[in-house]
Amino acid sequence: MNAEERIRQTVTNNRIVLFMKGSPDFPMCGFSAATVEVLNRHGVPFESVDVLQDPEIREGIKHFSNWPTIPQLYVAGDFVGGCDIIREMDETGELAPVLTRALA
Repeated sequence: MNAEERIRQTVTNNRIVLFMKGSPDFPMCGFSAATVEVLNRHGVPFESVDVLQDPEIREGIKHFSNWPTIPQLYVAGDFVGGCDIIREMDETGELAPVLTRALA
C-alpha cells in the first residue's frame, strides 16, 4: 500500500485524525503541541499520526491535502486545516460544532 492509500485509509477509518510531528504526549513542534492542546480542551478522542516516523507519510500528506505544512487535522474525512486555522476556528466558536458533528 503506498503512502496516499495509507493516508486515505487512516482518514476514512477515524472520525478525527491529526497528522503531527511527535505524539500527543510528546509533540515535537510548537504547532503540533498547540493543535493537540485545542483538541484536548474540547475533550474529543482523536487518532494521531507521527509524520516524523514515516518520511513517505510526511511528504505524502502534503500532496494529499495540497497543504504544505504540518500539523494537519482531518474531521469526518475532510481536511480542516493546520494549526493557525484550528486556533482561529476555536476562537470564533466554529470548531466545536465541527468536532461534535463528527462524533455524533
